[in-house]
Amino acid sequence: MRLRTYHARAQSSPCQSRAPRVVRPVAPFRALISTCGINRGSWLCRAGPEGISGVAQPAAQPSPLEEIAAAGDPETFATSTGVVEPVDEEEAGIDFLGESTEGDLQIHLKDSLQHGKADVINVFGMRSLDDIYELPLAKLKAATQNVLDVLDVPESFPEGNPQRAIYCSRTLNLRSIKAIGYDMDYTLIHYDVNAWEGRAYEYGLETLRQQGVPVDGLRFDPDLVIRGLIMDKEYGNLIKVDRFGLVKRAMHGTRMLSWQEIRELYGREVVNLRNEGRWVFLNTLFSVSEAVMYMQLVDRLDLGMFQVGAGNISYQALYGMVSKALYRTHVEGKLKAEIIKAPERYVEMDPEMAQALLDQRDSGKQLLLITNSDFEYTNKMMSYAYDPFLPSGMRWRDLFDMVIVMARKPDFFNYNMSLYEVVTPEGLMRPVLGACKGGLYCGGSARMVEKALGVEGDDLLYVGDHIYTDAALAKINFRWRTALIIRELELEIDALARGRPHRDQLKELMTKKELIGDVFNQLRLSRQRWVHGHTADSSFDDEEGINETLAQLLMVMEHLDDRIGPMLERDGEHFNKRWGYLSRAGLNDKSQLNRQIEKYADIYTSRVSNFLRYTPYSYFRSPSQSLAHDRNLTRYYNTIVAARNEAAAAGATGSSADSTPSSQQPQNHHNGFGGGAVGSGSYSEDNNGGVFAGFEEGFDSDPEHEQDEC
Repeated sequence: MRLRTYHARAQSSPCQSRAPRVVRPVAPFRALISTCGINRGSWLCRAGPEGISGVAQPAAQPSPLEEIAAAGDPETFATSTGVVEPVDEEEAGIDFLGESTEGDLQIHLKDSLQHGKADVINVFGMRSLDDIYELPLAKLKAATQNVLDVLDVPESFPEGNPQRAIYCSRTLNLRSIKAIGYDMDYTLIHYDVNAWEGRAYEYGLETLRQQGVPVDGLRFDPDLVIRGLIMDKEYGNLIKVDRFGLVKRAMHGTRMLSWQEIRELYGREVVNLRNEGRWVFLNTLFSVSEAVMYMQLVDRLDLGMFQVGAGNISYQALYGMVSKALYRTHVEGKLKAEIIKAPERYVEMDPEMAQALLDQRDSGKQLLLITNSDFEYTNKMMSYAYDPFLPSGMRWRDLFDMVIVMARKPDFFNYNMSLYEVVTPEGLMRPVLGACKGGLYCGGSARMVEKALGVEGDDLLYVGDHIYTDAALAKINFRWRTALIIRELELEIDALARGRPHRDQLKELMTKKELIGDVFNQLRLSRQRWVHGHTADSSFDDEEGINETLAQLLMVMEHLDDRIGPMLERDGEHFNKRWGYLSRAGLNDKSQLNRQIEKYADIYTSRVSNFLRYTPYSYFRSPSQSLAHDRNLTRYYNTIVAARNEAAAAGATGSSADSTPSSQQPQNHHNGFGGGAVGSGSYSEDNNGGVFAGFEEGFDSDPEHEQDEC
């Protein structure tokens, strides 16, 4: 399911920097709605001069509030209840989630409604403000969806399409954002990864061939790597690590390593990405061709096929050769020149992107484009991808209050570099001391952008695909809010849905092993105490029977291991057969990529056009972060409630959790897996607080999650 295309198009005339605001006439809904049912062609309520019911009559003289509404702000309007207007910077406060209220709408009630009448309403079947507390959630949900149907808006997540949802790591009030900056490549423009990276791979091979590197017969294999992996330049390996930096899967050359080999190589290793001399984090799709080429050449280096220089080269030196070859491909512009000539071969068009930017621009937000690409390439690509979908007479440049090409990120966020203004269509530049709103520039710095647009810190949201240069530095150095574009998210969510039966079966087997392991460990401990004379337990009169039981339980657990091991290796195969899911490392934990996303991206999604469903006024709230000790409290909760009810029925006083009978108090059970490190308790952590927060509920009921609601 895709988001429905929004067909409304603004009409405007050409302009230098920003097209004028367009007001689209909309036929008003007339029918009075006093129940939760919303009919197509009707509106929520119709208010009169007394506040709610009746037909509004024009006042003889405009009130002070109506004069405010007529002052000129497009979002300020008068109603029979009062005047609605945006919260400006001076009025803004901090809400209960710590976000600025700037950009929210507020209502100034009429004097006649400020004393005792303001709670009289007529919307969604409510007659007073307090009715919202008693209104059944299902009824409200159905009523609100009926309104969205009238507006031709798709269902929201989780009922709607999870592949096109926007996910929140840190609460973000988009209404308070004054400016939104965008990267271009793989953000505003998405490429066919196989076409782009495959061609870059071919250019890189040709460069290496000229240097005498044995590359004949190599072919681009996009399934060999995924984003979020780490290249180990010391061992010639590609690894996947969890959020703690522990290696979970590894590949040497193009051969996957066994658990035993991983333990021997990395058993004492905690991967620290700050050690850039050894580790290379694949945090963007531009890294795919580089990683594929490097791993294939590691195989040939191991076979002794290299005859380069004075003798054998190291894995570190090999990476340097590969990196330099692909760098030349980009710097010399061969690939981009080819793309300019035939963009249809490389660019995946998304007609909804233009409308998403128009909505943000028309809502009063300043838009800027900050890209490392040169002006010629940027102009050609943006014209190809956006101009056909903009209103007549409008070009892509009219969307943005500022455009910066050749920004040289990450230096753009680290230093105050020289700034040049692009003054001709051919890209001729001249040096300038500062940027101005509406300009087209080369170089500069984030600090210059803030000064030119009059925004700073969390007034600005930056959207990009690169975790480090687009998200991490913008957040660390300038406290900008950040959004990450992860196109593979759509494939990941589809893979999670298709892999659900496999994971359910795997979790069941792990739970069975945990239950048997608990009994096994308790018997083992009891036998140990009996052997050492620390207990006089009569159950050990039959030592032979106890020993036999331990042996048979051990056989059962080993038999489970034979099934669980291969199933763990296949987990995530719907996304990638070698590496599994993008967001997970092992069964129960998050991948390093997921950890980076949570740390540096306030929100993330698969494409910019997903903002269409959420509007420029959305308030993104982060989900509850589930902790290990939050899990499986339903039974405990029910036990306490039952005990209190029994005490109340018996006429007891002062009921509390302490009144729970000792036989009903929860027991502290131990198991053979480090206090519940595996099994059902850990898996759902990602459901509540991870990359796909709430995803499970979007498809069907999850008993494990329901159990933990309390």
